[in-house]
Amino acid sequence: MASIGLLTRLLGNAGDVSEAPRPDPVVRDATLLDSYSRTVVGVVEAVSRSVVHIHVNGELGGRAARGTGSGVIVSPDGLILTNNHVVEGAREIEVAHAGDRSFRARILGRDPDTDLAVLRAETSDTLPAARLGNSKAVMAGQIAIAIGNPLGFQSTVTAGIVSAVGRTLMGQSGRLIGDVIQTDAALNPGNSGGPLVSSTAEVIGINTATIMGAQGICFSVASNTALHVLQQVLKHGRVRRGRIGIAGEQILLTQRMRHQAGVDQKSAVRIATVLEHSPAARAGLVSGDIIVALDAETVTGVDDITRLLDEQRIGRQIAISVVRNATIVRIELVPEERSEAQ
Repeated sequence: MASIGLLTRLLGNAGDVSEAPRPDPVVRDATLLDSYSRTVVGVVEAVSRSVVHIHVNGELGGRAARGTGSGVIVSPDGLILTNNHVVEGAREIEVAHAGDRSFRARILGRDPDTDLAVLRAETSDTLPAARLGNSKAVMAGQIAIAIGNPLGFQSTVTAGIVSAVGRTLMGQSGRLIGDVIQTDAALNPGNSGGPLVSSTAEVIGINTATIMGAQGICFSVASNTALHVLQQVLKHGRVRRGRIGIAGEQILLTQRMRHQAGVDQKSAVRIATVLEHSPAARAGLVSGDIIVALDAETVTGVDDITRLLDEQRIGRQIAISVVRNATIVRIELVPEERSEAQ
C-alpha cells in the first residue's frame, strides 16, 4: 500500500509539472527586445556626443565642390577621424557638434589607401572623445551600431550585426583596403566617416562604403587600421608604409592547420593576389600562401601587416613566414616605400 501511495504521488507530481504554466512567447520576446534596446540606447548615449557633421567647401576636377559627411572625435583636444573622400579637395571645413555648436577644422593628413583622414578641430574646448576598440576582437554575429550625421540630421542611428570580418574593399585610389568589417547596419551617404560601434560603446570601425544595388551590404575600415593611420599622420603628416605587393584576407586557421604548421595563432592572412614585378613576386610568394609571421612577429590579420610594414622596414631585408603545403616556408624580401602613384 505504501508503494502504491508513493507511485500515486510521483505520478501526481509528474502531472503537475506537465501542467505548469509556460512563459508567454510574446512576453519572452519583448523582454529580449527590451534588453537589446537598452544596449543600443546606452551605446548611443555614450558615443553620439563624439559624432560630428562635416561640411566641406572645396574644389575637385577644377570645379567648385561642396560635400558633407560624418566624423568621430577620438581625443579631447580635437582629433577627428573621417573618410578621405569626405574631405578630398577641401579648402574650408566646418564641423557641427552637439546641436548648434560649430567650429572650423583643418586636415592633418589623408590616406587614400584606407579612405581615412585625420582632422584637427580649431577650438580650445575640451571635446567628448569616443574610445577606439580592438577590431581584431570583433566577431561575426556581434551587435554593430552605426552613428552618423547624414545631411545634418544629428545622431542618426542604425543597428544590426557584424556580417563578416577581414574583408577587402576597392578604395577610391584603386587599391584594395584590407581588414574591412562588413555589417548589415544601414549606412546612408552622409554616414561616411562616422563610427561603427560595439555593444561596449567602443569604435570598431569607420564607416566608409555601401555597395549600391545591394541590400544590407555595408563596410567599415577597422579601428586598428584607423589607429595606425592616426599615429602615422601625427608622426609624419602622412602614412609612410612599405610595399611588398600583395592583396590578402584574414582567415581562421583550423586546429589541424595549426598542428601541421606548428603555430598557435587562430588566424592568419591568406594571399589572394601577388602583383607583378613586386618584392613579393621577386621573392617567390604566390597566391594561396598563408602569412603567419613577419620578422618573427605573429601575423593574425591584414592590419598586422600594415602595422609592421612601417617606415623602419622600408629598404631593408625582412623575413616572412608562410604556410605552404602544410609546412612553414621562410621567404626573405626587401619592402619598397609605397608612393602615391602605386
